[in-house]
Amino acid sequence: MTGTMHHTTEIVVRGYHHDSYGHVNHARFLELLEEARWRLFEDRIGSGALRKDESPVVVVNVNIDYKVPAKLYDTLVIDTGLESIGNTSAVFRQRITIKESGAEAVDAKVTFVAVDPKSGKPIPVGGKLRELLDGLR
Repeated sequence: MTGTMHHTTEIVVRGYHHDSYGHVNHARFLELLEEARWRLFEDRIGSGALRKDESPVVVVNVNIDYKVPAKLYDTLVIDTGLESIGNTSAVFRQRITIKESGAEAVDAKVTFVAVDPKSGKPIPVGGKLRELLDGLR
């Protein structure tokens, strides 16, 4: 991923990932992308760094281009990078490639905002949260 530090997660497609058509269901891709973001957080900043009582972050937008289907036992390589940090939001870019064929299955942008734990309203990305996110670049 050009311009961003990236993190790679590999996940093998299991039976519960695919649907009756024999490929990974579009909704399951959301779960796979989220798993890869959690692994990035755990590997780079520790599992307790994004505590909900400090500066919780929530996904507010997901844009996904589905390119080719992924099937049972395919190894999915999920490349995750922090693309940008704004005033109240940040964007992750994620790509899923099928390891065996090299084909790109998914290209996604996931936007999240920091929220005040009491009001639930967006707050500026600053302080400790800004430092943590800068550490992901």
